[in-house]
Amino acid sequence: MNEELKEFDPHFMQLVLSLQAAAMQQMGKVMNPMTSKIERDLMMAQNSIDMLSMLDTKMKNNLTEKEAQLIEHVLYELRLNYVDETNKKVESSDTDEKTEPIAENNDKKEKE
Repeated sequence: MNEELKEFDPHFMQLVLSLQAAAMQQMGKVMNPMTSKIERDLMMAQNSIDMLSMLDTKMKNNLTEKEAQLIEHVLYELRLNYVDETNKKVESSDTDEKTEPIAENNDKKEKE
């Protein structure tokens, strides 16, 4: 069997990366492919990050070194982005701007 496959369970990797993608979309960092809009739901983003954190905790000592590094890196990246988005929410509430949801300007695309 290939050494790389022994170090990574493809199903585990797919699960971690799908939760990462969901959280990034929920934070408004990535466009929602269903609506073609940028939308924010920070509570759902926090839920996705918490699920990944729970997986990390429950699977301690059952992951290969590379799997542990993957989930650790993904959690670090998501947490930094989450803090960035919550700071944006605080800044915009100071200026009385509405932050949720953030709609992408599709009118410009339609005219082009």
